[in-house]
Amino acid sequence: MINQTTSHSALPPGPDDAARRAVAQAADSTAFGVLVEPYRRELQAHCYRMLGSLHDAEDQVQETLLRAWRRRDTYAGRASLRAWLYKIATNTCLDALDKRRVRRWLPPQHGPAADPLGPFPTPPAEVPWLEPYPDDWLPDLAPSPEARYTQRESVTLAFLAALQSLPPRQRVVLILSDVLDWPTRDVAELLEVTPATVSSALHRARGTLARTYHGREPALPAPRLADDATRRLLARYVQVWESADVAGLVALMKEEVVLAMPPAAEWYAGRAAVAAFVARTVFAEQGVFGDLPPGRWRMLPTTANAEAGFGLYQRQPDGSYQASGLSVVAVADEQIVGITSFLDPTLPAKFGLPALLPAVLADAGPGD
Repeated sequence: MINQTTSHSALPPGPDDAARRAVAQAADSTAFGVLVEPYRRELQAHCYRMLGSLHDAEDQVQETLLRAWRRRDTYAGRASLRAWLYKIATNTCLDALDKRRVRRWLPPQHGPAADPLGPFPTPPAEVPWLEPYPDDWLPDLAPSPEARYTQRESVTLAFLAALQSLPPRQRVVLILSDVLDWPTRDVAELLEVTPATVSSALHRARGTLARTYHGREPALPAPRLADDATRRLLARYVQVWESADVAGLVALMKEEVVLAMPPAAEWYAGRAAVAAFVARTVFAEQGVFGDLPPGRWRMLPTTANAEAGFGLYQRQPDGSYQASGLSVVAVADEQIVGITSFLDPTLPAKFGLPALLPAVLADAGPGD
């Protein structure tokens, strides 16, 4: 484990006497919190990349700040306050990974594509899945032209899934080097290893990612800032989903589209398979989701993992709509290439969406 009682240079390098004095003079946890709060978002994104879990990232950031407060007397100002906090955050994540000793998945990594006409799957409780991440929680960091992966690409589900395939130490090295663009010497000092060790780990990590990640930049800087054609595509997507229009959905999807619905392990590959599955389940008037009248679904837009996101709401017997999950929709070439619907009713609230839509919306009509 990294020794947290020492600190070394990292971005930005050099002494940080002002920060050292401020930390030493923080008389209570409230004053200390004011000092570290500006780093919360980037620490949370760092923990998310390490752990692949929104909930775990929140927990580890809280643990990071608690450890920092308890050990504030060890901060000597030889590194920036940011570097010191990153060191503690990295330690907390490595501790968590050491205890968990499992990786997080997306269904396409977990097994072959399912038969869309087969029985609807029972979610396997023992499988830890990746979780979506709100774009609003991403830090507002200036992009580095030297970084191998941009801040936005590095939180896409495809990148996160590949990242989780790396051993924890290689994961740290790749995140710090290729996402945050830290120099090798600074990564080595943070991990208390030699630069040669960092270079070796980075070489192995890049080799693994070359086999498991065929990345691309998100098509858009953010769906809410999308071009008109993509805005129309996403608006149409909401309409066809809310009206259970299978043919309309087919028209929006690429031939190689993938649909996954964690915590269900099964996933569906190809336009025909996805259409067959939704026609007999989520779009059926009487399907696996219950005996409810037409207009079963409502969707509220958000952004997640640098892609379009939608809160999913299922109609209740009283006509209201209860949150049922969060869907991440990947778009390329003005067509939908991936739909990952996380069936967790607690997720919409994390994205600033309501837990319940009132019954009055039942009369509005799909897409209104």
